[in-house]
Amino acid sequence: TASAVMSDVCDIARGLSLPVFGQPATTLEAAKPALSVLPAPYYLRMGLVDKPGALAKVAAALGEAGVSIERMRQYGHADLEAAQVLIVTHKTTRDALDTALTGISRLDVLHGEPVALRIETV
Repeated sequence: TASAVMSDVCDIARGLSLPVFGQPATTLEAAKPALSVLPAPYYLRMGLVDKPGALAKVAAALGEAGVSIERMRQYGHADLEAAQVLIVTHKTTRDALDTALTGISRLDVLHGEPVALRIETV
């Protein structure tokens, strides 16, 4: 790294100037969007208090944000404070998911912070 920096310093001292990317910026190709901005399915895990309609409120918040549920599973919770719910969404954008998570966080049925993980398909 040091030799590369010194080489650049020497080129500047000699008055040499080359385009930064080896070619003029106007001839560079447009970058492809990062995979993180493309729609993808997400895995959601959250704890819900045990009361009627709790899961319906979460589903409604997801639907209002335009996030569709592909599958869902609720685990038993006899010895826990809250029921653990796992949701896998259909492909959606991170913005839509963030909107849904904001709506879910305002509900009176959530126990703790929800976890959201992007599912990468290979």
